[in-house]
Amino acid sequence: MTNSDTLRLIATHISDDVAQLALQLQGHPDAEFILRQVEGRQVMARKVPPWAKVDDIHYPRRISLEQCSGESAARYKADLARRLLPGGGTFADITGGLGVDFSFIAKHFQRAVYVERQAELCELARHNFPLLGLPDAEVVNDDGVEVLTKMDQVDLLFVDPARRDGQGRKVVMLSDCEPNVVELNRLLLSKARFTILKLSPMLDIHAALQQLEGVCEVHVVAERNECKDLLLVMNRSGRQAPVVFCHDENVDIQFFCEEEKNIQPEYADSVETYLYEPGVTLLKAAAYNLPCQRYGVKKLHPNSHLYTSQELVPDFPGRTFRVVEQHDYKKKQISNLSGSKANLAVRNFPDSVAQLRKRLKIKDGGEEYWFATTLKQGEKVIVRTKKAKKL
Repeated sequence: MTNSDTLRLIATHISDDVAQLALQLQGHPDAEFILRQVEGRQVMARKVPPWAKVDDIHYPRRISLEQCSGESAARYKADLARRLLPGGGTFADITGGLGVDFSFIAKHFQRAVYVERQAELCELARHNFPLLGLPDAEVVNDDGVEVLTKMDQVDLLFVDPARRDGQGRKVVMLSDCEPNVVELNRLLLSKARFTILKLSPMLDIHAALQQLEGVCEVHVVAERNECKDLLLVMNRSGRQAPVVFCHDENVDIQFFCEEEKNIQPEYADSVETYLYEPGVTLLKAAAYNLPCQRYGVKKLHPNSHLYTSQELVPDFPGRTFRVVEQHDYKKKQISNLSGSKANLAVRNFPDSVAQLRKRLKIKDGGEEYWFATTLKQGEKVIVRTKKAKKL
């Protein structure tokens, strides 16, 4: 039980700089606990505000805080679970961690089981879950694979494999994660109506689909154009061509993998009035041709992943720019650009941003956005643009 003096210290210093506070608390018997709670509350105030608002939530070491989901990503998973299983039922998370995803998903289910092999995290979960409105959540301190092997069938399984090796280095390949969901694939399908796998946003989606059976949905979830989660939903009747969901602020797009493969995009002969840069979810999902069909834009080149149109497309899922001028990437043409100020990006171009900035002798920033890219016939160009005002 945490004593009242320690709780008062935490409340008093909740906004303090943690490094400075550590110096002040040297020699205090509860210094480590106090510092964890102050740092934890500060981190969670940014990532999961509902947790930070509960005064007596206990927090672990920083690495668990860094690895946990943010609120919007956790709510997305909870909404996904409700859509898959509107009647609720039984839910098990066999890689519990700090329990943020579990705490959001579990509220929809009549029975919810949290499994975690680290005893410290289980102790925190037993303390925290009742404070978060989950008094009946079952906490199991055991290896998730061992529990999976012995457990009865549930309606929903959630698996978030650890993406670090024995030396703490990040890994991306499915077979390098712990647990190895490729090896567990058929066991997962046999134990749940649906399984949600939370995987590295860096993972190659098509490679994962080739390795796993039963994937019926793929979810690419971003926040402010930064990819946060890659989720695969599996069940025993998973199709060969799953549905792909791309989600970000003001972006919710669905398509079938086969649909993307069968689209024949139109290519522009030159850059037109508007230039479009797709959002990160479309790029991650390799939906390179879909914008042409859905939004009536033209591609610049098969590998450039930039699009153009004569008329403004106000609902394009990404950034929209009005073209100022196009320059061929030739010495005479680019010499006129020297000394300018612009935000520079390269797409399917031989030089890096740093190399190009040095060659052009331009400064970073300003109102213009320049794209160094390749057109339909292989021409290298620099397209000067400004952000377009959407109607």
